[in-house]
Amino acid sequence: MDNTQTNSALTPADLAALHADLVQQPAHEVISRAVRKSGVLAAAEDPDANVRLNRTFSVELDTGKVSNQKHSGRCWLFSTLNTLRHQFAAKYNVKDFELSQSYLFFWDKIERANIFYDNILRTADRPADDREVSFYLARPGEDGGQWAMGAALVQKYGVVPTSAMPESFNTNDTTGFAAALDLKLRKDAVTLRQLVADHATDAQIAAARKSALSEVYRMAAYSIGEPPTTFDLEYKDDKHQYHRDANLTPQDFFTKYFDVDLDDYVVLSNSPDKAYDKLYALPSQDNVVGGKHITFLNLPMADLKQATIAQLQSGETVWFGNDVLQQMSRERGFLDSHLYQTADLFGVDLSLTKAQRLEYHEAEVSHAMTFTGVDLVEDQPTRWKVENSWGEKNGDKGYFVMTDDWMDDFVYEVVVHKRFLMPEQRAILTTTPETLPAWDSLN
Repeated sequence: MDNTQTNSALTPADLAALHADLVQQPAHEVISRAVRKSGVLAAAEDPDANVRLNRTFSVELDTGKVSNQKHSGRCWLFSTLNTLRHQFAAKYNVKDFELSQSYLFFWDKIERANIFYDNILRTADRPADDREVSFYLARPGEDGGQWAMGAALVQKYGVVPTSAMPESFNTNDTTGFAAALDLKLRKDAVTLRQLVADHATDAQIAAARKSALSEVYRMAAYSIGEPPTTFDLEYKDDKHQYHRDANLTPQDFFTKYFDVDLDDYVVLSNSPDKAYDKLYALPSQDNVVGGKHITFLNLPMADLKQATIAQLQSGETVWFGNDVLQQMSRERGFLDSHLYQTADLFGVDLSLTKAQRLEYHEAEVSHAMTFTGVDLVEDQPTRWKVENSWGEKNGDKGYFVMTDDWMDDFVYEVVVHKRFLMPEQRAILTTTPETLPAWDSLN
């Protein structure tokens, strides 16, 4: 094929042809007026979505008030802690109990800086514009994360109630702290890479690394507050009975009050740009050195739904990763693949398969939420109840409703207990995972 540049300059004849094609479109002036007046989404919205998205569910867990991540990217932590607090609420009859997101957020910043230094030193012999190095430098102190990252933090540091470490200005709005931390980590990358280039001793590099991490700890402590090492658990249950358990460590609290082994859970992915019935790993996003690794068991969507329904029917909510900004109404809490029919509005073909969306960067795992219900008709799901972490002013007191086809199109991960897998699926978990690059679509 001839790779020389073609002459594609637009001529007056080309522009005239484009105009002629526009004016011959049926009702083009009416459509233009509607779109310019109301906006693309309002003009393309399907009013029948209100019928599809009625909030009746045959399986529905009573999960109480939603949480609010506010202006932060901590959805993965909120959803992880939501699944834990739901179990606590059911076991101890205290519906609106909340666990501290600030506590795990602090430790994530320390652990993520620590593993960032490892990755920078491991790749120090590569140029800064190397694709993997660029990935680490592009988002060194980001808020976002995966379920396994939250699980790794809980396993190492335990959990505390919100009363023991409440939200701060910088957790409710992470913008300022995140910008300062990004700058700090990139500066540390310059220093560490230069030490390697100058053939510094291992001791010199270790000392610089230790000093840098101490400064990150200081920044996090100033911005978020230093986490408690012990606390007194105090709460009233739904029958107004008072409970107190003094001088608990966060690890003791998790072990004593949460009957859950996070190693019994697995992330099922639906990423059709990859082979199904296979285990994958994403080490570039691991956040705790020596902690839980990010792995995915990639399966057809029907298998994700089956396991999710089984866990909901058992009385347990389900963490899931999704692309929430697609076909979504925040105000009404609607998630529907046909909510905005922009292809019909513009008279163009906008269809892509899920695999194509992932491969061509139209799709991303941008958010984490929690399944709390499903409506089954003849054992098949029609719509899903979703707990979000955007506060009570969105949707129905913070709860969203999702059509089943939205799950097909825009849900990529669910976290379920291994007991809800088929034996042959559990067997795959014992295989050596294929390592995904840092820039993989599931990142």
